[in-house]
Amino acid sequence: MNTNREKWSSKFGFIMSSAGAAIGLGAIWKFPYVTGTSGGGAFLLLFILFTVLIGLPMLISEFIIGRGAQREAVSAYRKLAPNSLWTITGPLGVIGCFLLLSFYAVVGGWVLIYTIMAIGGRVIESNANYPELFGSITATPLVTLLGLAVFLLINMIVISVGIKNGIEKASKYMMPILFILFLILVVRALTLNGAMEGVRFFLQPDFSKITAESVLYALGQSFFALAVGFSCMVTYSSYLEKNVSIPSSASTVVVMNILVSLLAGLAIFPVVFAFGLEPAEGPGLLFMVLPAVFSQMPLGELFLAIFLLLFLFATLTSSFSLLEIIVSAFTENKRATRKRTAWLSGIVVFFAGIPAALSFSKLQNFHVFGKTIFDATDFLVSNIMLPLGCLLIALFISIKMNKQLVEEEFSIGHSLSSTFFKVWNFLMKWVVPITIVVVFLSTLGII
Repeated sequence: MNTNREKWSSKFGFIMSSAGAAIGLGAIWKFPYVTGTSGGGAFLLLFILFTVLIGLPMLISEFIIGRGAQREAVSAYRKLAPNSLWTITGPLGVIGCFLLLSFYAVVGGWVLIYTIMAIGGRVIESNANYPELFGSITATPLVTLLGLAVFLLINMIVISVGIKNGIEKASKYMMPILFILFLILVVRALTLNGAMEGVRFFLQPDFSKITAESVLYALGQSFFALAVGFSCMVTYSSYLEKNVSIPSSASTVVVMNILVSLLAGLAIFPVVFAFGLEPAEGPGLLFMVLPAVFSQMPLGELFLAIFLLLFLFATLTSSFSLLEIIVSAFTENKRATRKRTAWLSGIVVFFAGIPAALSFSKLQNFHVFGKTIFDATDFLVSNIMLPLGCLLIALFISIKMNKQLVEEEFSIGHSLSSTFFKVWNFLMKWVVPITIVVVFLSTLGII
């Protein structure tokens, strides 16, 4: 047993780090677009409702498991349910995070490359073909592998330093800066001629566009968007002091996540519509549409660099949690030093990420079940392993974990009535597991 475990230095540091883990790619480059094309404000209301009823209870659950056990993900389940099949939940999370980081870091490398290029004034050029630029970068093995290596190097440095001096310190600076940069972009976007058309696209309620598919997406996003399922938050909360309220902390993380999604939409679509371009999602939005849009604005290169920088911050803070769960699994009982484990883990992830990085060049014709290595890994992690992890955690806390410990952890640090605990307990026992199964089967095309 490691009796000298690090702790977060403050509740603020824990919340910033947890919010950083939750706020990533999906919140900025996919969610706003889906909102705009799925009923705008109507879809947003659905998402907020599902996040409160599904995502928040799941986040509270992972916090309770981690702080209740005072162990990282693998050891937590072993302590709380020794010699049982429930202990596979921790290793499943570590493997899932490893696979996720192996392709997430590839995208992080793209963002890093574009950020450096934008700061140097090398993205926006006269008569530039932005789809061609993106294609040339992703199709050049040396460039993508260098981006992957440097992105992971930043992760390795931060994680090797520790919880307080690494993850917490980085998140306490990066997350507030992210919000400030977003506000700068939103103010600039809303002052453009024609900006309100973009705002209407993003937020105007249109209940006629709410389909079964959009409802399922809102359901899925309600827990996928909060970094739950792979026990990252179990590991983060294991470093949390006993006097901090878990429901309060989780609620703050949820609010910040929703706010970033709103800010992303308000920063992107007014600009896109002001210049008469078609909205997009994913890589198309970040690497093709936005450079074309900012190229038509005064100081466009500066605003593009600001957007890419905040996106890089969001991508990095999410990746910190993925590498931390891997590293903490091997350092919990002082079997290895944090610094050495962080560097070794980062190097292994780099080599594991090479096939995904080359999926757009040397290995573009190599397919697994009709998908590139990048897309196949993404499908395995997002559509199979993540829902399975969510289901195991939901069942674990409602069936297996000691009820007295659960209620104690839920109640510490606040004066909420027992009714709130009963509502949370009901949601975790019935609503959340059923929802996860429905979303899981729908993503596999079974229903």
